[in-house]
Amino acid sequence: MKIYLDSIGCRLNQSEIELFARQFRAAGHSLVSQAKDADLVVVNTCTVTAAAASDSRQKIRQAARAGAQQVIATGCWATLDPQGAAALPNVSQVIPNQAKDRLVTELLQVSPNIFELEPLLREPLPGAHSRTRAFIKVQDGCDSHCTFCITTIARGPGRSRRVTDVLSDINSALAGGAREIVLTGVHLGSWGKDLSQPLDLKFLLKTILAETDIPRLRLSSLEPWQIDEEFLALWKDPRLCPHLHLPLQSGCAATLRRMGRKIKPQEYARLLCNARKLIPRIAITTDIIVGFPGEEQAEFDESMSFVISMDFAGGHVFTYSARAGTAAARLPNQIPHSIRKVCNAKMRGIFSESSINYRRSFLGQSLSVLWEKATRVGPKTWQLQGLSDNYLRISAIASENPWNTINEVKLTSLTEDGLFGEL
Repeated sequence: MKIYLDSIGCRLNQSEIELFARQFRAAGHSLVSQAKDADLVVVNTCTVTAAAASDSRQKIRQAARAGAQQVIATGCWATLDPQGAAALPNVSQVIPNQAKDRLVTELLQVSPNIFELEPLLREPLPGAHSRTRAFIKVQDGCDSHCTFCITTIARGPGRSRRVTDVLSDINSALAGGAREIVLTGVHLGSWGKDLSQPLDLKFLLKTILAETDIPRLRLSSLEPWQIDEEFLALWKDPRLCPHLHLPLQSGCAATLRRMGRKIKPQEYARLLCNARKLIPRIAITTDIIVGFPGEEQAEFDESMSFVISMDFAGGHVFTYSARAGTAAARLPNQIPHSIRKVCNAKMRGIFSESSINYRRSFLGQSLSVLWEKATRVGPKTWQLQGLSDNYLRISAIASENPWNTINEVKLTSLTEDGLFGEL
């Protein structure tokens, strides 16, 4: 059977379809790069915003229009709206998140043991999903109660994967050629707390670094209140990428309280100061929500001023999207969409400027770059694109194809979204 896998949303969704890919291949099936060539399409959906839910529905419709006769909808949107998912064209099954780990085994009616007898090497997904980095799921669900978050409802309580299972996935990815491992989870910093013998993320990182030959280890989003100096000290190992994504959501204390966030702006500022002191060159990126209920002009101005003062390397700006079932959707003083749109543009402008400033600070320096894309543009000329360890997008020209290798690059000029350099 030929299978096409697609995903919307977070890195956790990406890690899950990579696992599906390994399992389908272990069972003797092949992956294709386009829905039109597939006997079966699996779409891992997202519902973090209304736009993400709309994109999820669109992906399913596109697969049906391409000719896929059998589409399986899974993921967060499909979990929260199974009837809506089932009503879309050619959807044969809706698999909720709670059953996602059994999706392949139940679909194929095979024993999970076939995936354990002879583990298959990780291979990049075909087509647009081909990657040099492997996303490894170490945790799912969340026990926090941020008032805006629908993901907690869709994913359920926090659940940690065993260390042995994480190591097995990492070693499989490394053996399959991955040069960078990205650890993912809904609430990554809570890893280990629910195990029969509670552990913490520091233990997991130390174990991975000690027991694997990993060239690069990167962390996805971490809640800032779970980071201390002992955790930051782990970055003495150069294999840990000097990049932390620490969602702030607002720079206004009053807004943060209504969001149910467990941190105050001044605590966040101290954390960033410590991180920059302990980890040279570190890129700190964040998420900000604008237009949250009750965020009138004074609160938005306070949030903007704080974001400016933090001088982030970059960030994502989300226009608040009321999600049915969340506490924030029931709050008074919902901000008009026209005002939310204006606030989004202003905040994106701040991040654009701070991103340029961060990138400019590396001109004339050298960074290690993992090449993720190499395009032939001449008989002996390749256009390269890749990521530095501190998450800068780097481009260069080379006389040969160095795809999936790590090289030192001297940075010479700014580009629209990164830097240009010389090998």
